[in-house]
Amino acid sequence: MRIRTLVVLVAGTFGALVAAEKWLAGLIARGEGPDPVMRMVVLIDAPIQAVWDEIADVERQPLWMSEMKRVRVLTPGPVGVGTRAEADVRIFLVGMVDLMEIDAFEPPTRFGIRHVGVFNGEGRITLEAVDGRRTLVRWTERLRPPVLPTLTQALEKPVLGGIFQADLERLKEIIEAGWAEAHAGAGTDAG
Repeated sequence: MRIRTLVVLVAGTFGALVAAEKWLAGLIARGEGPDPVMRMVVLIDAPIQAVWDEIADVERQPLWMSEMKRVRVLTPGPVGVGTRAEADVRIFLVGMVDLMEIDAFEPPTRFGIRHVGVFNGEGRITLEAVDGRRTLVRWTERLRPPVLPTLTQALEKPVLGGIFQADLERLKEIIEAGWAEAHAGAGTDAG
């Protein structure tokens, strides 16, 4: 009797989740639902080329992306459109390999990837020079989970958006510390 009750409960819950998935997907398709795209932004006190150099160095991205533990570039040659890489990612003790391909590489203003593994989606980072010495960085990310993708995106957005915003803040700290150290004393007179 208890097993039957459990089966009915599980089936009912699954049915409700599938119905919620379809309802939410319909809302989004009509432009009435929550935006599934995560949007992060930071202003970095360093020139655009210095910021680009750090962002475009794919194998160093784990230095500022806390959830990314290691990146392996899978294609030979210089990094650019078509470069494939895999990253060991861990979020909330759940680890996976994220397979990605660079699909936008326009130095020093635009870097984009497509996630082509278990989670699919896309990430875009755009850089804009501000007054010649600062850079505005905008990052958009959309991740589609393999199960109940619309519903899961709505649930993951505030959590992952916060993690990715913290990543940008870490990038800012790394670049500004390196830029300040490299240019210490550059504006002083020796006379």
